[in-house]
Amino acid sequence: MTQSNLKRRKLEFSDLALSDITLKALSEADYLQPTPVQAGLIPLALRGIDLLGQAQTGTGKTASFSIPILERLKSRRDVPTPQALILVPTRELAVQVHDEIVKLSHGRRANCVALYGGKPIRQQMEKLRRGQQVIVGTPGRVIDHIGRGTLILEGISMVVLDEADRMLDIGFRPDIEKILRRCPRDRQTLLLSATLPPPVVRLARRYMRNPRKLNFSPKEITVDTIDQFYFTVSQERKFDLLVRLIKREEPQQAIVFCRTKRGTERISRKLTDRMKSVGCIHGDMDQRARDRVMRSFREQKLRILVATDVVGRGIDVSGISHIINHDTPQFCDDYVHRVGRAGRMGREGVAFTFVTPEEGNELTRIEMRINTQLKRDEMDQFDPVTGLEKEKDGQADEPAPPPPPANLRREGRGPRRHRKAL
Repeated sequence: MTQSNLKRRKLEFSDLALSDITLKALSEADYLQPTPVQAGLIPLALRGIDLLGQAQTGTGKTASFSIPILERLKSRRDVPTPQALILVPTRELAVQVHDEIVKLSHGRRANCVALYGGKPIRQQMEKLRRGQQVIVGTPGRVIDHIGRGTLILEGISMVVLDEADRMLDIGFRPDIEKILRRCPRDRQTLLLSATLPPPVVRLARRYMRNPRKLNFSPKEITVDTIDQFYFTVSQERKFDLLVRLIKREEPQQAIVFCRTKRGTERISRKLTDRMKSVGCIHGDMDQRARDRVMRSFREQKLRILVATDVVGRGIDVSGISHIINHDTPQFCDDYVHRVGRAGRMGREGVAFTFVTPEEGNELTRIEMRINTQLKRDEMDQFDPVTGLEKEKDGQADEPAPPPPPANLRREGRGPRRHRKAL
């Protein structure tokens, strides 16, 4: 088929020179057409080119590196040791990537194991002893297996660094570099990151071979299917606002982000007293509990999940309609990743951020980072500062809220109702 004919119709997976077995697996998984990230990365990855890809989560990037890995696997008779290594920042993401590879390997013999902390290491050692072709793991646990001699990297031909910016944010750089130095020099390396700060660029320059840079991020960093709002509210009234917002919005599924583990647990307990189907997840929970919560959330048995940033980065659930930032994120890029949990794969979503009067500068920095102004929202019959709502003639008589600080004001932007996400 000529290039002009391809342009006249939508690209299909069959246009990407994939094997019949992969096309059948994609059909079984209901993957009908490649996303822009998949259409851009897969053909180049199949050619063995090192790739530095900038892409948000929820754009299909996991399949974009999983498919080339599966297509290029050799038989275990030819290469008895692992052939592909995928490094990810969190346990939850390790599980999700592992499950995606298992799903896309339908119909072929491909062994994959996830290596991460919080699970008995002996079970992982036994799986490695039986032979695995694809390794998905967090850097710390991968280093542990390398040190024990249970993970051999001499047969690695492809390395993927997924969410590289987050791995560096949480201190994995020394482990990542140690792992990369152990891998064969003639390997192919794919580095995928939502943002490309200087540490990520330096890592790419040092450990990649003339990487092709691909940018799939829109000019506005957050995806355009997400409506973004903020509330001005005192710290003391945040929880009351949260309860009212959930009742007003009636989200299909929502994540409530908090800055601290203690705050996550506190908000979760208080929400559980007010409504059903609330769960909590943070880094201090044991792995079994985290797996149980994530399984319930994916199966939509939980409607509200209260989470911290580190764990939130590993949540990839398509039914999330609402993101609520109970606490403003510490870093602007964390806002990008939080909001990216909703509106995945082209779906609509909505995000709300609670901003105290002292946090006007944080809001401004977020808006500068995403090149978009958040719209101001207000809650009917709710005083965001004093909590002195009164009843008058059967109607709530709400005192007018104080004006926001200058750096929270939006010229000509009053309260605005928004469409609900589907």
